[in-house]
Amino acid sequence: MAERHDAVSVIMTKRDGGTLSDDQIDWVVDAYTRGVVADEQMSSLAMAIYQRGMNRTEIARWTAAMIASGERLDFTDLGIPTADKHSTGGVGDKITLPLAPLVAVFGVGVPQLSGRGLGHTGGTLDKLESIPGWRADMSNAAMRQQLLDVGAVICAAGTGLAPADKKLYALRDVTGTVESIPMISASIMSKKIAEGTGVLVLDVKVGSGAFMKNIEDARELARTMVDLGTDAGVVTTALLTDMSTPLGRGIGNAMEVTESVEVLAGGGPADVVELTVELARAMLEGAGITDADPAAALKDGRAMDKWRQMIESQGGDVDAPMPVAPIVEEVRAEADGYITRLDAMGAGIAAWRLGAGRARKDDVLDLSAGVFLHKTLGDEVRKGDVIMTLHAESADRMPRGLAALGEACDGAGTVEIGSAAVKRNIILDRIGGSAPDATTPGTATER
Repeated sequence: MAERHDAVSVIMTKRDGGTLSDDQIDWVVDAYTRGVVADEQMSSLAMAIYQRGMNRTEIARWTAAMIASGERLDFTDLGIPTADKHSTGGVGDKITLPLAPLVAVFGVGVPQLSGRGLGHTGGTLDKLESIPGWRADMSNAAMRQQLLDVGAVICAAGTGLAPADKKLYALRDVTGTVESIPMISASIMSKKIAEGTGVLVLDVKVGSGAFMKNIEDARELARTMVDLGTDAGVVTTALLTDMSTPLGRGIGNAMEVTESVEVLAGGGPADVVELTVELARAMLEGAGITDADPAAALKDGRAMDKWRQMIESQGGDVDAPMPVAPIVEEVRAEADGYITRLDAMGAGIAAWRLGAGRARKDDVLDLSAGVFLHKTLGDEVRKGDVIMTLHAESADRMPRGLAALGEACDGAGTVEIGSAAVKRNIILDRIGGSAPDATTPGTATER
């Protein structure tokens, strides 16, 4: 049977600044998934989209075409509201781990389909695989049953969800076309809409350790994704959150699980607790629950109970010790003062080089590797105080991990010590709801 379009004509339309028709988009996404459109042709189209952009109608249609390439889950018959969270990725971002069971405490199902890390940003599934026995892969039937029995599930997305996106993302990753807001938005939202959740809260990271380095680009991405979700009938909100400094103290798979458990036990770093609670409130509000107190559920053990149920339902031993790295190197303060910069990218790359992250998808992780922050942004230090420790399975990895700390911020280094304390603003903006006072990322000098 003859194809109704050809790839060259579609490429030329976008190359010349034209608007792709609905039928062109439907065809090219389907034809690429079927193998009719070759990788080099889709690479050319991706570059044309990167350079020329897409309007809202095109983005919505591209997203719908990727959803249509696979299956679409539906949880409406479960009899409970469902809510999910997606983060655009950062350093030390372990929020999904305490967040999913916390929201489930209030009768909202959380079908959290998560991914693996690549480069300096960690993957939720990698972190959870630090727990002996825990399984990431689940059938759709098993996921539905766990939502009914426990209320929360964190697992790998099945191959049936938006297969066009999986194929296209791998291509964009090697052709210099990842940084396209229309294609980022469509990639994220095609999977989340296909997932079948009723409520979606987006955690759009801003800063050196995030994909979006400035708040203007982050706002554009957030608005585009909120529009896509809303148009698809999903109650969608986006929080813009700071990623100029790592979240929490632990950066690395096992360390982040340990820290998440501390949060679920009513403790943990203040920034992780704050963001977990704020995202939980947004998810619950989207589900129509406005009188819940997520902070109290962390303190009184209800969230911890849900965590144990969720992990055990997926075969995990919640009481097993986490992997511990045999090689540790300390990084000490070189002067008295306050930490005025603790660069997320520098710390993230250090953890990656130590073995906590992947350079390629088939790399084997060192689950014990990473960076632990004994001091963080705004903390007072004395010369010789330990600011961070680097953890690795092999001493061979340590020199490159240490070097990453010095290479950050164009050679200025990951850590800066100054004379005045600074305060971090975690929540920078909200799209789809009322915005907070903070309007710029990063830090503000305390007065």
